[in-house]
Amino acid sequence: MAKNKEIGLAVIGCGVVGRIRASFAKEYPGIGWIGLSDKNRELGQKLKADLNADFFSDDYMELIQRPEVDAVIVATSTWAHADPTILAAESGHYLFIEKPLATDAVESAQVLSAIEVNNVDAVVGYTQRFRRRFLVVKEKIQTGQIGEVRSTVTRAFMNRMAPMGEVRLTQDRRFLTPMVVSGTHSLDMCLWLMGDTAKPVSIFARSNDSVMSALGTKDATFGVFTMEDGAIWSMNICWALPKEWPGAVYGLEIGIVGTKGVIDIEDTHRDLVMATEVAQGPAYNPDDFKIEVSRNVDFLTSFPPGDTYNGELWGPMREETNSWFQRIYLGKETPHATAQEGHRNLVLTMAMDLSAKLEEEIKLPMKEKKLMEALSN
Repeated sequence: MAKNKEIGLAVIGCGVVGRIRASFAKEYPGIGWIGLSDKNRELGQKLKADLNADFFSDDYMELIQRPEVDAVIVATSTWAHADPTILAAESGHYLFIEKPLATDAVESAQVLSAIEVNNVDAVVGYTQRFRRRFLVVKEKIQTGQIGEVRSTVTRAFMNRMAPMGEVRLTQDRRFLTPMVVSGTHSLDMCLWLMGDTAKPVSIFARSNDSVMSALGTKDATFGVFTMEDGAIWSMNICWALPKEWPGAVYGLEIGIVGTKGVIDIEDTHRDLVMATEVAQGPAYNPDDFKIEVSRNVDFLTSFPPGDTYNGELWGPMREETNSWFQRIYLGKETPHATAQEGHRNLVLTMAMDLSAKLEEEIKLPMKEKKLMEALSN
């Protein structure tokens, strides 16, 4: 695309995230045309009216094939990313895909193949890469400030409301696990921070499901990765914390030890606490998701996309989206996760789930077909 040519943008999925990213697009001067698609016509037409968008269809194929479209944001439900992504790639469009590429490793490989065969610039939504604290850590590690990374420890806690919202739209919850849906964020972050030498060759993991089994998913997964160079990485995620837990969504701790130093990251958001008589509802709160909970203590800033001021969202999702517009409009280099990294992340999270299922160490890399067959048996 020539510089300064206005971008025609298609947004597939008009829910919470699609609305946020489309709203940012409306404000970006390089976006000259916005089209929307959602199976829920009422939802999509409302967003079209709110943004004064140029086009809406409940058929994503019709939208992607419009002549005005140069770039596509895929923000459908977690398990519905693959088909619109493949069509957009075959059409040669720039792509922003909410994670994951798919919830099936074989299907994810097919998505990646379509992107690579068509030589499409595609990125995956890992919003936390755009927070200042993680950017500065990345800079320190890649410039050798702590030497070679030898060990990493990661702990992620999530409020139970997030998985309750995630699983509500489908009865096929076999692969909607803590690791695949949410642990992928901390996995991506740590692999990105550790750099190109972080090449896992094995994983040993365990899971349990005392609380969330009624919803067809697990409570927590713990695992230890061994890297090609001998470095080790312990990570875990639990998304079964009580609905009243003050963390609106995510709390994260990371420790990275190198040959010359250490970086310790405390990202639990307990540095900014509000206690109030006014009940705080779910941070993720689409119109069709109602949950009875009264939260009177809140860890402010713990909603990953950012925080609202004066009716607008400010924070890493704004940075991530606007950086993508700069990437495709100005050719700017950005820290977005690539499609290749997105596929890798899915395979590794599923390998963790397989190790936990079999209660044995899994050697990596593992072929996608073999991985899915083992998970499905």
